Amino acid sequence: MARPLTIVGAMLFILGAIASLMGVAYFVAALLPSAGRLVQIVILLLVFVMVIASLLTIAERKWSAMMQDRIGPNRARIDLPILRDSALGGVPHLAADALKMLFKEDFVPKRANGFLFNLAPILAFGPVFALFAIVPVGPSVRVLDREVPMVIATPDFGVLFLFAIASLAVYGTSLAGWSSNNKLALLGGVRAASQMISYEVALGLAMVGMMVAFSTVQLPELVDGQARYLWQFSRRFDLGLPAWGIFLQPVGFVLFFTAAFAETKRTPFDLPEGDSEIIGYFVEYSGMKFGMFMISEFIEVVVLAAVSTAVFFGGYHLPFGEGWLARRGLIADHPWILGVILSTMFWVKVIVLCWLQLAIRWTFPRFRYDQVQALGWKMLLPLGLLNVFISGALVLWDPSLRALAVVGLVEIGIVAALTVRGEGHPSKIDSAAGSSPSVPALTGASTTGHD
Repeated sequence: MARPLTIVGAMLFILGAIASLMGVAYFVAALLPSAGRLVQIVILLLVFVMVIASLLTIAERKWSAMMQDRIGPNRARIDLPILRDSALGGVPHLAADALKMLFKEDFVPKRANGFLFNLAPILAFGPVFALFAIVPVGPSVRVLDREVPMVIATPDFGVLFLFAIASLAVYGTSLAGWSSNNKLALLGGVRAASQMISYEVALGLAMVGMMVAFSTVQLPELVDGQARYLWQFSRRFDLGLPAWGIFLQPVGFVLFFTAAFAETKRTPFDLPEGDSEIIGYFVEYSGMKFGMFMISEFIEVVVLAAVSTAVFFGGYHLPFGEGWLARRGLIADHPWILGVILSTMFWVKVIVLCWLQLAIRWTFPRFRYDQVQALGWKMLLPLGLLNVFISGALVLWDPSLRALAVVGLVEIGIVAALTVRGEGHPSKIDSAAGSSPSVPALTGASTTGHD
């Protein structure tokens, strides 16, 4: 009973911390209008994204331990009278890892290109960190008679910024492999560049359907467009089927999530970092430079979850009841409360999608390199082109998006039916194996012992 209570308490603490920080973000941005963007950069990027990415390094180890029936990280302790005998969920390992990377020798290969060798971790870390700038975390609400948006930047080119900046990360991996003067690192860099370029095409096509449906490339407009209902069942409580991207573009979501997951270069797409093959574009890196490569992968996990939430899961909007909640007396008088609630919902969706990525990472084995390339060019690319054609035709035929939603719901139903049907196969195999006759002895073999 103690463990469930601990989990529930931790979840409530996380929700309270997220809501408190978002409230601080709204009020500080309202109090400092000239530095509002700076406040959002500090709170959204340095606090939320960096802290979640750092905690994911522990969460991944703990979750993999649960899946594999292990204990997980619990050796690092805080040498204080009360905390000495508590593992604190493995959180002290964060400080241990950071200190280890800070004080570890900064090794540079003798014949490496020093400038490019030092530049590569920055090019791998910077673009990934900047991707979050266009993701709307919460609605624009009036706080202290000022309109406060909860997004760092809203460029006119919107999603195109995402594609452009994401493509820059390939330079970091390529330079890391080439500048190390190591053939194994070079092989890892070539693999990474080839894989990232292959999946960028499918990544772009996966977003076209949503851009066609809502006639915009800006993420805030995409998020607000998903707030309306395709079919509304109750106006009093504000209940209906929302125009979320997952209902309009389920194939697009699968394409985007798969392609973006391959861009993160994590299992099962971790061919550029094949540990069993002793390769990897950062094989010659140590200390904090290696730490930048590592944390950039976890930042990619957070950014992927955030972009997926904004494009396919309604962003910060609730699935139902948002209008009813906004009409309540206290919230109607203080709209910043609704902003805190909705932005907290956004981060809850992000954390769930981060968990999904961890589950996938520890469920599937590593693909072969030919399988990775075949998936990108022979499956995702044709499916993406077909999805764009069908989506455009349905939007042109029915601008209300209901026809597109019907096709999307049918696709979800087909996948669910195939999944449920596939779950029965292992039991049939097991039952057949249990009733199978014993294997006969080999001809000429003695079954009674030595003569």
